[in-house]
Amino acid sequence: MDDVDREILAELQRDGRLTVTELAGRVRLSVSPCHRRLRELERSGAISGYRAVVDPAAVGLTFEALVFVSMRQEDRETVAEFERALGEVDEVVEAQRLFGEPDYLLRVVAADLAGYQRLYDERLATLPGVQRLTSTLVMKHVVKDRPLPAQHNRR
Repeated sequence: MDDVDREILAELQRDGRLTVTELAGRVRLSVSPCHRRLRELERSGAISGYRAVVDPAAVGLTFEALVFVSMRQEDRETVAEFERALGEVDEVVEAQRLFGEPDYLLRVVAADLAGYQRLYDERLATLPGVQRLTSTLVMKHVVKDRPLPAQHNRR
C-alpha cells in the first residue's frame, strides 16, 4: 500500500458514493489505474464494503446505551452460544469481546427508555452465560464514525 492507495481510502471514507472518475480526479490518476487500484483494495480486504450511514434519530432510535457484559463462565461453548445469540439481537449495533473485566462491550439502540428496558429484561439479560449487565447511557456523541487516520495505514 502506497500513498496513492491511502489517498483513495481517505477519499472513499469521506464520500463512499464517488464515481471512479471523480475519485481518479481527486487522487490525480487517470481512470484506468484508479479503477485497478480500487479493485485491488477491495480484493485485498482493505475496503471491506460500502454502506449508507443512517441517522438513528431519523428512524426513531433516539436512545443509546453502552452495556458491559460479565460472563458467568467463559468456556468455548458458552462464548460461542452467547455470541451467536447476540448476533440475533438487532438492537445491538456493535459488540466487542474484551480482555479482562468486563468480558464484552455492546452498543445498543432503542426508541426510548421503556423500549430499552424491555430489550434489557427480555433479550439481553437472558443471553446464554450472562452473569451481570451494567448499562451506561450515552449523553452525546463527541466523535463518531471518524475515518481511519491515513498515517496509521502505513507499514
